[in-house]
Amino acid sequence: MSREQPIVFVIDDDQSMRESVESLLRSVGLEVRAFETTQAFLAAERRDVPSCLVLDVRLPGVSGLDFQNELSRLQIAFPIVFISGHGDVPMTVRAIKAGAIEFLTKPFRDQDLIDAVQMGIENDRKRRSEVSALADLHARLETLSPREREVMVLVASGRMNKQIAGELDLSEVTVKVHRGSAMKKMGAKSVADLVRMVDRLGLGIPAAS
Repeated sequence: MSREQPIVFVIDDDQSMRESVESLLRSVGLEVRAFETTQAFLAAERRDVPSCLVLDVRLPGVSGLDFQNELSRLQIAFPIVFISGHGDVPMTVRAIKAGAIEFLTKPFRDQDLIDAVQMGIENDRKRRSEVSALADLHARLETLSPREREVMVLVASGRMNKQIAGELDLSEVTVKVHRGSAMKKMGAKSVADLVRMVDRLGLGIPAAS
């Protein structure tokens, strides 16, 4: 994964608060892009780097909480740090349950915001790494022949070569060849590796007969 400079997006219709948050985050070396409205944010080009969104709860036109749902619908998976001058417990619970990193009530401590944003960036970096690794697994899976894939899934289910040979009406030698080829193409160093890969790919493992 690229270690490109992460970006923090800030959406707040209060200019003084927006500029204050932007200045604070820049002071600790973060790149920041600030917006007055959610529409401006959605219209802007966003680099494909680890990111975090600092979002005001009360915005003109749409609430921050509703915008959180909209981002989910659009499959924009930025970690969100909410800031609000009018927070309450139900609002906080709703935001956190929907995946927000933190809910800070104004006035908040500078360090609390910095810590929350850093956590969001790190979470997004991990998420991106996991997405990339899964995409790589799917790419490897596409290199397998239908028979190699079939044998791989049966190996991951715990079947012995002899059992697989019987189920697929193949010789044990042929099963071993397909098994070795599948493990090589998938980059699996052991059967345990193969089991984990099959599980991550969500391939159905048939029950042993």
